[in-house]
Amino acid sequence: MITLRLILAALAFAAAASVSAVEYNQFLADKSTLSFVSRQMGVAIDGRFRKFVATLAFDPARPTAARARLDLDLASIDAGSQDADDEVVGKPWFNLKAFPTASFVSSAIRPLGGDKFELAGKLTIKGKTQEISAPFTFRQDGSNAAFDGAFTLKRLDFGVGDGVWSDVSTVANEVQIKFHIVAAPVAARK
Repeated sequence: MITLRLILAALAFAAAASVSAVEYNQFLADKSTLSFVSRQMGVAIDGRFRKFVATLAFDPARPTAARARLDLDLASIDAGSQDADDEVVGKPWFNLKAFPTASFVSSAIRPLGGDKFELAGKLTIKGKTQEISAPFTFRQDGSNAAFDGAFTLKRLDFGVGDGVWSDVSTVANEVQIKFHIVAAPVAARK
């Protein structure tokens, strides 16, 4: 009886080891979103960025080997109105003439249990770089994978909102960033 159990356990282990791991690394821009919530005079303002590119490699069986990069076209901002869009691309805010893009490059991804992970890396906006971390969830979405997460950044750490706009009683320093990244598998490994 013990021998039968050992044989069954060995067969189960061998079957599990031969299952192909899937790496998700084909970014699907049309299914992905990058949004934000800021507060102006205490009122929540929702916005989003329409153009960004994510480069990633994520195998749920080997999350610590994952890597990610996001490049954001700051001119693609939708801050809720044309006046707001025109204002935030100027020198006191994003200063698009000097800094047309923002970027994030991962340095580590660690499992938190179940479908939860934490992403750490460097975020660069207006030439200023800060370490950030963001919890996210991973889930299957058909044959694709969806990565959903959020984190809060302090805009003044990046020089976003200089001069009169640095008054945090008018525009809050904290901005919540939310991401929904969808990726397809490119190749399966054994």
